[in-house]
Amino acid sequence: MSGQDSASAIADNGIEAKGHGIPFSDAVKVWARIAALSFGGPAGQIAVMHRILVEEKRWIGEERFLHALNYCMLLPGPEAQQLAVYIGWLLHKTKGGLVAGALFVLPGFLAILAFSYVYVLLGQVPVVEGLFFGLKSAVLAVVLQAVVRVGSRALKNNVMRGLAGLAFIAIFVLDVPFPLIVLFAGLVGFFGGRAGLAAFRGGSGHGSAGAEIIHDRDTALGEGLPDHARPNLSWSLRICGVLLMLWLGPVAALLFALGPDDVFSRIATFFSQMAVVTFGGAYAVLAYVAQEAAETYGWLQPGEMLDGLGMAETTPGPLIMVVQFVGFLAAFREATGLPPLVAATLGAILTTWITFVPCFLWIFAGAPFVERLRGNRALSAALSAITAAVVGVILNLAIWFAIHTLFAKVRQLPFAAGDFDLPVLTSVDWPAMALAAGALLATFWFKARMLPVLGVCSVLGVVYKLIN
Repeated sequence: MSGQDSASAIADNGIEAKGHGIPFSDAVKVWARIAALSFGGPAGQIAVMHRILVEEKRWIGEERFLHALNYCMLLPGPEAQQLAVYIGWLLHKTKGGLVAGALFVLPGFLAILAFSYVYVLLGQVPVVEGLFFGLKSAVLAVVLQAVVRVGSRALKNNVMRGLAGLAFIAIFVLDVPFPLIVLFAGLVGFFGGRAGLAAFRGGSGHGSAGAEIIHDRDTALGEGLPDHARPNLSWSLRICGVLLMLWLGPVAALLFALGPDDVFSRIATFFSQMAVVTFGGAYAVLAYVAQEAAETYGWLQPGEMLDGLGMAETTPGPLIMVVQFVGFLAAFREATGLPPLVAATLGAILTTWITFVPCFLWIFAGAPFVERLRGNRALSAALSAITAAVVGVILNLAIWFAIHTLFAKVRQLPFAAGDFDLPVLTSVDWPAMALAAGALLATFWFKARMLPVLGVCSVLGVVYKLIN
């Protein structure tokens, strides 16, 4: 694209070619639009951001977008929401990052809160039971699709396939903590990249959707480093101090006021730990939360976790918003001294706050320094290795969900470092199996989109519950 064509393309989007000149009010409208369209999990959300910000608006270029995504994928927490914070910060400094990240979460929070009220108030009504019965069965297809989608991009050679296999065995059979798996994979990739090994060369596990490559020089932001994006120790210390207080202040206050055994204190401490250790994207986070919340804390049953995932899949926003449902149920069932719905609402708000405030911290703390590392080979190799390991973790999540959804009884088999679940084959839930098989057929054979598959399975689940 010529310089004149570039200027014309930028001007067509209401942006002056000299300087980025993007009005903040226009950015707010665009971030609200992205938030409303952010269905389909991290891959779909990242594709929406790429289409609007890179291809349609030409606010940033391909290289800068992928570099920001690479950094976000190395962080704990939801990479799509963190990518929104990063790009919002690049375009409009601190206020841009805060607005982009908050708007990305808000629609999903409100939608899942409404679903949660329906779940606890009307959960025994056949229509509602059928709705979530159908969603649970369909969600298995969604998770398996994530295994295939990420795996097809990440497992390009035997080394990466071996890392994925080792990660699966480690978490499913040996009960190795998820953070150790990610740390091991990242170190292998980092040193492999530094050594120049071809097996560790690669980019994002999500890819991008556009056929045309939009170069940084042809965009509103340009290819230079904005003044506010340069490392500034004073700014970094101030913003990190504020965010640390907003994150850990409520945790300390709850522990002091209520003690460590109160459900609100346990929610705050558990999800604070999650914010630090859950690397590898939304599905990897869900594998960790599902097993800890259901098996260690007993806040909900595995089938209820699937119900929550169904809510997150069918509403805009990050899939990690399912943790809000976990906090809602935990407080609804265990809080004392408050009406259950009031406690549940506070539990949902607390969980969301504790989960997402650290996401802003990671971006504001690291982004100014990471902007100087575009093209770093060792960093990209670490990303590739972690993404490969995450494929094995997502497969573990899919099998765990399948065992607890398609079979009425599960037994634990002692092995090595811990126990792992095996289904009792004579306890097959045949209606759930039929719905799951139909969802898999529609997803993989007929290439049906996610929302129609979830919708049809929900309707069939309602019909089944009404006639039985």
